[in-house]
Amino acid sequence: MRSATLLTLIGLAACQGKARSNTAANGSTQDTLDMVGFTPGDSADSVLLTPRVVTGPTVVVFWLRAADTLPIPDQAAALDEMTYYTDRIAPTLARHEIKLVPTNADTVYVALPNNQRRPILLSGLDYPFGYLLIDPNDSERILAGVYADDELLDELAAYFDLPSDTTSARPRVTTL
Repeated sequence: MRSATLLTLIGLAACQGKARSNTAANGSTQDTLDMVGFTPGDSADSVLLTPRVVTGPTVVVFWLRAADTLPIPDQAAALDEMTYYTDRIAPTLARHEIKLVPTNADTVYVALPNNQRRPILLSGLDYPFGYLLIDPNDSERILAGVYADDELLDELAAYFDLPSDTTSARPRVTTL
């Protein structure tokens, strides 16, 4: 069950668009992976253990190895809830061109303009799963644990400074 729900999270990231290969400081790491046809087994999957290098506004959904020490029913419940709520916020992220990527790595790197990387360590948090909000021009925000979609959208709006008006209709100009 854990594998199926993690696959759903990964599928969400894959649906965000084609994988982009952005060269980082050493030119070898991508900020997104081609997830088409990939079926994970658990948090020890080597593809997701490769640390991410983030180059733009991104929400990283993380599930670390330490989560595998939780009782299986708790793991399944947390992963199901994360999958459900992530699915609900994915359209908002896509609309604002914010990438959604999964990882099982303990570290995520932010590419800096001077060909350096800033590491963000995810291990040692209250919960070994959650969301990492990254804007390379600002400090990151770590949301450990499961967040309901409305709470998550509030956090996203505050961090990424998203407009509160969600209507897509343009205002009409009227003259008297």
